Amino acid sequence: MDNNREQWTSKFGFILASAGAAIGLGAIWKFPYVAGMSGGGAFFLIFVIFTLAIGLPMLISEYILGRGTAKEAVSAYKKLAPDSFWVWIGRLGVLGCFLLLTFYSVVGGWVLIYSLMSVPGQIISEGTEYGALFDSITGSASITLIGLALFTIVNIIVISLGVKNGIERANKYMMPLLFLFFIILVVRSLTLEGAMEGIAFFLKPDFTSITAESLLYALGQSFFSLAVGFSCMVTYSSYLDRKVNLTSSAGAVVTMNLFVSLLAGLAVFPVVFAFGLEPAEGPGLLFVVLPTAFAQLPLGGFFLAIFLILFLFAIFTSSFSLYEIIVAAFTVNGRYSRTMVSSVLGIILFFVSIPAALSSSALASVEIFGASIFDATDYLVSNIMLPLGSLLIAIFIIHKVDKSFVQEQYTIGGTARLYSTWRLLMTWVVPISIVLVYLSTLGIIG
Repeated sequence: MDNNREQWTSKFGFILASAGAAIGLGAIWKFPYVAGMSGGGAFFLIFVIFTLAIGLPMLISEYILGRGTAKEAVSAYKKLAPDSFWVWIGRLGVLGCFLLLTFYSVVGGWVLIYSLMSVPGQIISEGTEYGALFDSITGSASITLIGLALFTIVNIIVISLGVKNGIERANKYMMPLLFLFFIILVVRSLTLEGAMEGIAFFLKPDFTSITAESLLYALGQSFFSLAVGFSCMVTYSSYLDRKVNLTSSAGAVVTMNLFVSLLAGLAVFPVVFAFGLEPAEGPGLLFVVLPTAFAQLPLGGFFLAIFLILFLFAIFTSSFSLYEIIVAAFTVNGRYSRTMVSSVLGIILFFVSIPAALSSSALASVEIFGASIFDATDYLVSNIMLPLGSLLIAIFIIHKVDKSFVQEQYTIGGTARLYSTWRLLMTWVVPISIVLVYLSTLGIIG
């Protein structure tokens, strides 16, 4: 390993950073409403199975590539397959992270504005129509751009400080606080009258409500919620000490991700059912339904503020990983400083994100293939580029990387236990599952 490269100070710091990268919009925002639309308990059980059988093997794969080469995403593929097509996996990851940040930062700005408004209690007030409030915030060019700017500035500061002093230190504070706030919110939700109906919906499997579409939703959710596919974890694991066992680290990250999904369900569904709201509300669940429910609770403004702040923490820790894969690619040769690259990247991202930020206001009439700029970018990244990157990684590590190299990295700090199982999953189950999700999102299969 290059002795001049930064490293995580500990395995625990790496696990927290990896968990922070994985736990974001997918785990806290998307999971509750997708589960609500797809059968509750049965969906959650299938989601857990898919996460263990597909997400975990993919996470281990990215760890092997990153820690084994001690290189960031682009250089890792160059080292393992020089002068070949495969280096484009890393380049696809850098481009994908950049495009993802153009709308991820917009949502981060929304949540940042909501969080700032929630602290003095400006969101929950008598007579507030929460759908109209959300529309007024997202439909205001000035408010949206202010949120985008603030979100970008925080990312620039943290990434400029480096791996140890920036990303790792931020995650060491943000991730424990995220779990603490979540537990407080869950306790409050579970004490509501009628909460048991929500718990039963979320934890009691009813397989009669599961359809082929529900299975594909669970598969996609388990896959996308672990931040694999764009080689973010290749870059993160490249800063990891060679003595650390990768499989146990990946297992810890997956466990934390599943635990957060469990907490998200326990925080949301008891509140939704206690007030007779609709669990299948969709994306508006966070910004419209939950404020409506919290408004009817004693200290509802306080608990809404906690929820929004923990959601903001999760978005930040995920955006750090997206920034890092891009910054690492441009600082690898030492020609440019981390501070300069982080600042330039942040400025460029701010301006490139403006069209997505204005998709609900000044540029609302602009459409790409019938979708807004925001939705079109989201579709391109989530439904086309991410599955493609994931499929290429699965093929690359099984068919192009030396088997002895892969097995050595898998077993360092541990044993070869379940190695053959991991290889079987990566050879057949993972790529076939990815192709199914890919075909489904493109509308080729239903």
